Amino acid sequence: MPEIGDVAPQFCLPAGDEREICLDEFKGKWLVLYFYPKDNTGGCTREAVDFTAALQTLRELGAEVVGISRDSPASHKKFTEKHSLGIALLSDGDHKVTEAYEAWALKKMYGKESYGVIRSTFLIDPEGRIARIWRKVAVKGHVEKVISALKEIKSGR
Repeated sequence: MPEIGDVAPQFCLPAGDEREICLDEFKGKWLVLYFYPKDNTGGCTREAVDFTAALQTLRELGAEVVGISRDSPASHKKFTEKHSLGIALLSDGDHKVTEAYEAWALKKMYGKESYGVIRSTFLIDPEGRIARIWRKVAVKGHVEKVISALKEIKSGR
């Protein structure tokens, strides 16, 4: 399981515009990497909209935001257009990257068990190391927690 201080697992995945985005592209910047279950669902939409609304603040702090789900690049494109999202959304159809970040696990809902995405966020530093981890994220107020943690780390506290 990735821990704080570990080198972030590498990835290269397709985005909604079909271009491939790799972790290495963010060297020298902070990266908010979040995993979410599904495009166009309530919590996932709220999270993407909240990150988009906070994007200017995050960029002023030297950070970019990338979301990852199993949805196809075409689904990401529609989701992005429908909600005017400003963040990159990547497709991890075989959930290999999601597994590498331990954001894929057995879940129980309505008495049934199935594997799926555990809503998780990783703050990756400019050297590619994991600086903070949030697992089993509650969407409401989450973006503010990420911004607060980034400010705290950057101020040396």
